[in-house]
Amino acid sequence: MTATLTRGAERIHAAFDRAKEEGRAAFMPFMTAGYPSAEEFPAVVDTLLAHADLLEVGIPYSDPLGDGPTVQRASEQALAGGTSTRRTLALVKDLRERHDTPIVVMTYVNPIYAVGPREFMRLCKDAGVDGLILPDLPPDQDLEIADLAAEHGLAVTFLIAPTSTPGRVRLVADACTGFLYAVSVTGVTGAREGSALGEVPAMLALAREHARVPVAVGFGVKDAATAHQVARVADGVVVGSAFINAVREGQDVGTLAASIAEGCRR
Repeated sequence: MTATLTRGAERIHAAFDRAKEEGRAAFMPFMTAGYPSAEEFPAVVDTLLAHADLLEVGIPYSDPLGDGPTVQRASEQALAGGTSTRRTLALVKDLRERHDTPIVVMTYVNPIYAVGPREFMRLCKDAGVDGLILPDLPPDQDLEIADLAAEHGLAVTFLIAPTSTPGRVRLVADACTGFLYAVSVTGVTGAREGSALGEVPAMLALAREHARVPVAVGFGVKDAATAHQVARVADGVVVGSAFINAVREGQDVGTLAASIAEGCRR
């Protein structure tokens, strides 16, 4: 599959470039669409966007195999509240009307096919989505989705993990047009105790031999200290479960976001 540069990719790359010029790794918070409710979601994300270089919005899904208990529970709550794939993209469209920050949507393949790939891409384009993160789509098995995304101006991002072979890293790096998402640990999403780095430095060294896009790291980043560990070696830092936990526990999401954003300075 040949990687195609799109308008969404250009906006994503520009956000990473701005952060680099300022001596930072780009900060990308994640939030499940419709969490804690469709009515409260916009205010939560507005708070995150005050500190973000990019935003990742997750489409709630009933079988999120790559997500840990925190994101799974958030998806269940959002689905119970009526947040569908179409509702997610309506929420993103509302955000786009108020913010110019690049927005990437994380989705498993089934929600795309449930809507229909071409219709899904049209809805993403109309909503102002810049890119897609596709955690369960191997790029060598993609027959349609990446090409349709490019046709609609959307970048695509695939994932590598510490267990990825050099051949797999090369394949994924070649297919990414937005950024390359490096998973810091083997397993599912969620804040963890201890270092966030794990096998990240060696994995990133291999990824950068092939990647023509920025490399961001997620899974296990929970605070300023772990964000700083990752920021020293990566182009971007993705944080999700820590914010979902903060919302659930009634903590100040803005204070946490500001602290983690500061931790992204090198």
